[in-house]
Amino acid sequence: MLIRHRKCVYVCLYGGETLCRTGWMKLGFSHSMSDYNSHLSRRSETRFISAPGNHLKEVESPSLAQMGNSVGQNSLGIPQGKGPHQVGCTDLMVGHTLQGIFFRLYYPCQAVEDSDEPNWIPCREYFNGLADFMKMGRALSERIFNYLFGSFKIPAAWNASFKADGQYPVIIFSHGLGAFRTLYSAICVELASQGFIVAAVEHRDESASATFYYKERCETQKSHCASRKTFQPVSDNLVEEWMYYRALKTDESEFLLRNNQVKQRADECIQALDLLIDINSGKSVQNTLQSDFDWSKLKNCMDLCRIAVMGHSFGGATVIECLCKEVKFNCGVALDTWMFPLDEVIFPGVKQPIFFINSEKFQWAGNIMRMKKLDSALIPRKMITIKGAVHQSFPDFTFLTGNWIGKLLKLKGEINPHVAMDLCNRASLAFLQRHLSLARDFNQWDHLIDGKDDHLIPGTNITLLQSSI
Repeated sequence: MLIRHRKCVYVCLYGGETLCRTGWMKLGFSHSMSDYNSHLSRRSETRFISAPGNHLKEVESPSLAQMGNSVGQNSLGIPQGKGPHQVGCTDLMVGHTLQGIFFRLYYPCQAVEDSDEPNWIPCREYFNGLADFMKMGRALSERIFNYLFGSFKIPAAWNASFKADGQYPVIIFSHGLGAFRTLYSAICVELASQGFIVAAVEHRDESASATFYYKERCETQKSHCASRKTFQPVSDNLVEEWMYYRALKTDESEFLLRNNQVKQRADECIQALDLLIDINSGKSVQNTLQSDFDWSKLKNCMDLCRIAVMGHSFGGATVIECLCKEVKFNCGVALDTWMFPLDEVIFPGVKQPIFFINSEKFQWAGNIMRMKKLDSALIPRKMITIKGAVHQSFPDFTFLTGNWIGKLLKLKGEINPHVAMDLCNRASLAFLQRHLSLARDFNQWDHLIDGKDDHLIPGTNITLLQSSI
């Protein structure tokens, strides 16, 4: 995150949950964030020397994002899926109000050449949301974000025809605090390329840095329904209403806020699943967004006996809440989970297998101990740690900055980001095959589930007192 002080710009990123202060950088967290204090010494203040003002499309010289790459590693971008399927993606918003559901769907698609790939950041409002979340001025940050990230595409064919080839298992994906539906495209594209249908929900609990819905024009004074290439409503009577991240208020209980949010997030994931079940049964859907995608092609193409939920950070907590609330989820994969939002009273109600995949640099004893409270002698609960990984090794940012900028901003760890992502994806696929009873070859990576790799630690790198466990 960036902070202006006098004539300098300072940068700090703390895992996925970020915080900044005007003036000299001070790292600290209120309420639950005090849990982090025991390992704040690992986070250092750094200085961001250059803040370019031109938009990426107006610049011909190498971008700041590319600077700092070593020779042979100058190619930045979200990696292509490694599976046998070409990947398509589309957006679905059902119900134009705040109570509706909104997600990005990644799916196996028909082969297509010269496909139209969507922008990684859909529009400028998401830049504004990231700025608000990181407590930056919008005018400066929009130009910086657009310069660094404005040209990147998601390696998936926009609105491509669905590939009907038997029944595909389903994954619901939940993003982290301050993120939104497109920021985990590397994971979602890989899963879709391996034969999954993945719905990446954009949460409307005010934990996303930005999201939107629609109001009828007569309900609002504003009319900023801009002409867009990415999304437009089907009705001219609808206008966009943007919702941005809500910071904790003074004297507000953070646990109460986050616990209410994780409950809403789980409800939204279940709502997304219910919508996919309706689509699979052949029910027509009314997409609020203009789209050429034919949803009827998905009829009877989803294997509703094989459903998983997956998420990162706050999304990892959402995974556990979902498993407690909805038995249709057969298992969950929780990436570098932030456990604080969860009420431990629900833990005995979680009956499905869980796979915790953690980074080496983010976790702390109190958080791991809460994960351990979900251990069971009867239900599979697995945990591995990726050596050299940081909290931002899971979202796409890690692939979109050069080496020194990425490490400066804590977007990259000591491990190669492609190696870390491959380990995460392959371990997840092996776990999904095991607990969804898939007839695939993902069991070739079964050893990763037990942390058997030079880049993995079985369990955790955090020292826990046996008496506490």
